Amino acid sequence: MKTSDIIATANTNMLRNKGRSFLTILAVFIGAFTIVLTTSINTGVNQYIDDQMAGTGGEDYIEIFPESTLAQVSEQFLGSDEIQEYSPEKSQDVQSISDEDMEKIRAVHGIKSAAPYRQLSVEYITSGETDKKFVYKVLELPSNNITPPLVTGRIVALDAGQLQLTLLPGYSGKLGFKSDKAAIGQKVTLGVQNRLSGKIKKVDATITGVQEKTVFGGGSSWINTSLSNELYAKIVDGMPDSLKDKAMAATAELYEGSSDQNIADIKAALSEIGYTAMTTEDQIGLIKTFFDAITLVLTIFGVIALLAASIGIINTLFMSVQERTREIGLMKAMGLASGSVRTVFSLEAISLGFWGSVLGVAGAFLAGNLANSIAADTFLSGLPGFTLVVFDVWNIAGIILLVIAIAFLAGLLPAIRAARLHPIDALRYE
Repeated sequence: MKTSDIIATANTNMLRNKGRSFLTILAVFIGAFTIVLTTSINTGVNQYIDDQMAGTGGEDYIEIFPESTLAQVSEQFLGSDEIQEYSPEKSQDVQSISDEDMEKIRAVHGIKSAAPYRQLSVEYITSGETDKKFVYKVLELPSNNITPPLVTGRIVALDAGQLQLTLLPGYSGKLGFKSDKAAIGQKVTLGVQNRLSGKIKKVDATITGVQEKTVFGGGSSWINTSLSNELYAKIVDGMPDSLKDKAMAATAELYEGSSDQNIADIKAALSEIGYTAMTTEDQIGLIKTFFDAITLVLTIFGVIALLAASIGIINTLFMSVQERTREIGLMKAMGLASGSVRTVFSLEAISLGFWGSVLGVAGAFLAGNLANSIAADTFLSGLPGFTLVVFDVWNIAGIILLVIAIAFLAGLLPAIRAARLHPIDALRYE
């Protein structure tokens, strides 16, 4: 029997009981559809994060935190079942980074420069073009290697003497400027509250660029060191040094082109003096891990559906073997080898898996494109370049092959049973 005849026979036999075959293919379809859609969503999210990373930069830069601070923050969020005895030597305050600590950090081999990371609380932003004031958040740009995507203009010059900031998206019109481009070079006023007197003090700054809306940056405007120092000075003006805020974290710039091994050595050296260091990739990795965990849970449901489908394939083929027992006996009596019989039923199982997976991919493709259209007009409208569902050809091909392999394994037992039938016993079967 020719290979083409075996394939044709397998497909013909699959259509003998259309209702049973349809239900089996439907079960395979649900599993394949779920897995393809969830993995494609994961691809879309990770691709957007990678694009943002590539656009932002952030190489040769790390953030540094006291290990005790991270432990305390973790306990506050997750709680601790352990009841600890009070010790006067162990303070319950969150550890800050002193000037002496900064010197230790700067002395670590591989660190080019380091600075304390201060939290600056701004009360409002306004301009000479409006009498309205708006809530605003700022962060000092940690490194010149950070290049966040901008709608127009340029990022602040970290070491410039001029007080500079980049404007958050949507603020140009609110502040009375005709457009984002028209806002470049204009002055805005930031209001900060002095912690001693409670009075609002004003600081003028120049707009260098307008930021794009992204998932990173925490909705904060980037400012340069000069503006950061000026704001901080207004906030703590008149306070004794002992009461001024100390930094809870630090940022460090590494030498250009630092390798993964260099960064690992720097992290180890910082750990020895009680600090944890995180690169931008480390922080992005945490976000990816979160989305990967969600995708994994959804993919598990798809795998469960495929397992249920495999049981359906086994049942379908066992029923097929039982219904065609005399036919199998006749084919074997006419000289059809046991291997050919096994191949016919194996190919029938493969056909069920193939058509179920192909239809599942087609359904996921239609649903994914529909989801992309809806997302672009609704909840992702403010994130240009974010495609929620991205189909990867190699992922899809791998999923189809996986489904076919599962279908083949599911059909193996009924195929072996059919191949082992004795022709005389099969012909006598009623």
